[in-house]
Amino acid sequence: MYEVGDVLVMKKVHPCGGNAWTVARVGADIKLCCQTCGKYQNLTRDEIKKRQKSIIKKEDGQDEK
Repeated sequence: MYEVGDVLVMKKVHPCGGNAWTVARVGADIKLCCQTCGKYQNLTRDEIKKRQKSIIKKEDGQDEK
């Protein structure tokens, strides 16, 4: 469902003022990076489902390194 590089828009705003997060790692929990301030946060899949407003899939043409 979630892939590295996807952008998640959350319902609540981060203290820095941003609400867009990039998926940095997918596993038992998901590591997110705030696009505004660069802080990282680990959340479980259930927490993300509750907090997520929308998801923006990464473009298929991008190459992962």
